[in-house]
Amino acid sequence: MAVKITDTCINCGACIDECPTEAIVDDSENPTGEEIYYVYPDKCVECVGYYDTPACAEACPTEGCIVWDECKEGQTCSENRGEPGEPVIE
Repeated sequence: MAVKITDTCINCGACIDECPTEAIVDDSENPTGEEIYYVYPDKCVECVGYYDTPACAEACPTEGCIVWDECKEGQTCSENRGEPGEPVIE
């Protein structure tokens, strides 16, 4: 997974509307059962090839809600990414 949404998510929907790969689902479709939005790791490309920074984090009104996660082999990951757990936008 490239980015993940933390439990500070207020379920506003801003990130879903901005995701160019439709990698984000709302809380009713979260496969973990948590009541927060979820980023599908196999779909997230950190907006590489679309935007300079992940669009979900740019759109999110909750500070620190969207953080970097581990970049796994075979995933598209930004060269400018932070450490896992660090907010994408500070």
